[in-house]
Amino acid sequence: MKEIMAFIRANKVNRTKEALANAGFPAFSCRSCLGRGKKSLDATVLNYIMENGDLPVSQVGEAFTETARLIPKRFFTIIIEDEQVELAVKTIIKANQTGNPGDGKIFVLPVEETYKVRTGETVL
Repeated sequence: MKEIMAFIRANKVNRTKEALANAGFPAFSCRSCLGRGKKSLDATVLNYIMENGDLPVSQVGEAFTETARLIPKRFFTIIIEDEQVELAVKTIIKANQTGNPGDGKIFVLPVEETYKVRTGETVL
């Protein structure tokens, strides 16, 4: 079994829930979280900095000087069979891909043991 962890944009939750359910993955967890990825300098901003020696007084300049700002995200986790990983990952990507930085990140991890809390039995 595998665990898929996906960090996505907050405004893509409903689209992701619907896509997963339609692909045959109705069971998952979702929670609110705060986080951030790597920031990269846009070529236009980099040229401005090189020409003027400082960051512009704008939201762009503020974004690059504010290194600790956390962005609201959503964290999905789903446990599935090994052979379902490719479909689940493709489904999440298709529902969330905009082509812009911040679309999210997906991690796939092995699940070694699973138990039912009600009965204590091992789930295969």
